[in-house]
Amino acid sequence: MIEMDVVAEDLWFPEGPIAMADGSVLLVEIRRQTLTRVHPDGSTEIVANFDGGPNGAAIGPDGACYVVNNGGFAYVKHEDGTLGPNGFPSDDYVSGSVQRVDLATGEVTTLYTECDGRPLRGPNDLVFDADGGMWFTDPGKMAVETMHHGHLLYCRPDGSLIRRLRDHMVTPNGVGLSPDGTRLWVAETLTGRLHWFEITGPGEIAPEGPAWDDNVLGPIPGKSMLDSLAVEAGGRVCVGTLRNGGISIFDPESGVIEHVPVPDGSTTNICFGGPDMRTAWITGSHSGKLFRCRWPRPGLKLNFNA
Repeated sequence: MIEMDVVAEDLWFPEGPIAMADGSVLLVEIRRQTLTRVHPDGSTEIVANFDGGPNGAAIGPDGACYVVNNGGFAYVKHEDGTLGPNGFPSDDYVSGSVQRVDLATGEVTTLYTECDGRPLRGPNDLVFDADGGMWFTDPGKMAVETMHHGHLLYCRPDGSLIRRLRDHMVTPNGVGLSPDGTRLWVAETLTGRLHWFEITGPGEIAPEGPAWDDNVLGPIPGKSMLDSLAVEAGGRVCVGTLRNGGISIFDPESGVIEHVPVPDGSTTNICFGGPDMRTAWITGSHSGKLFRCRWPRPGLKLNFNA
C-alpha cells in the first residue's frame, strides 16, 4: 500500500498535472475552466481562464503551457452531491481546440480548432516529443444514441501543422512516450486497453501489425476505465483508472497489470517530479483533490519543463 497525502482540495475536476521546476504543480480544473497552480504549501493560484473545458496540459519547447480543450462538458449531480461530466457536450459547446498559455501573463491563444476541415471534437491529453511536436488525443463527444470516433493527432506548437495519424479509435485518452522516444502509448477509456504505436519520425507512425493482439495491452478487468497517463523511467506505463479508482501500471515486458489504489473513484492522471523523479502527484477528480506520494520507481523526465 502506497501512502497518499492530500496536497490540495476543493478543486473542480482536476486533470493534467505538471510537476514544475519550482516545486509547484500546474493542473487544469475542467469544470472551473482554469489552469491552476498548486503551490508546495497547498495554496492555489489561477494562472489562466478558458471557455470550454481545459482537459490536459504540458510545457512546450518555448516554456509556455499548452492545453488541449474538450470544448465543454455537460455535468450531472452524483448521489453524494458532487458534479461530474456525463460525456455530452455543454449547451455552449462549439468545438474542441489546442491552446497556448503564456505563463507570465495568463494570455490564452487558440492554435487549432480543426484538422483537414474537420473540427476537433474534444481533445483530451497531450505529450511533446524531443523535436518539440505535440501528440494529442481526441476521443470525440457523445449524445444519447451517437458517439464520435476518436483520433490520434500530431501538431506543431507554432500553428504551422496539424495531422491526423489514426482514425476510428474508441475514446482515446491518455498519451505518452517511451523512454527512448520510439513508442507512443495511447489509453482507450471505454475499452480499458493500452495501445502502442511505433514512431518512425516526427509526427509519423508505422502501420499496426495484422494480428488481433498486436500493439495492445489489456484490457483491465471488470468495469474499470482508463484515463490519462505518465511513463516511468524504466518504461512501465501508469494510467489513471476510473471506477476502480487508482493507477493501473502496465508492464510492457511481461504484460502484467498492477493496480495502486487511490482514495478517489475517478483517478484521472499522474505526473512525476522531485530531485529523483519519485514524487508522484495524482489527480482525484471526483473528490477534487491533488494527492502526493512516494512512488516505488522514478518517473520519466519529460522533454520540456519550466
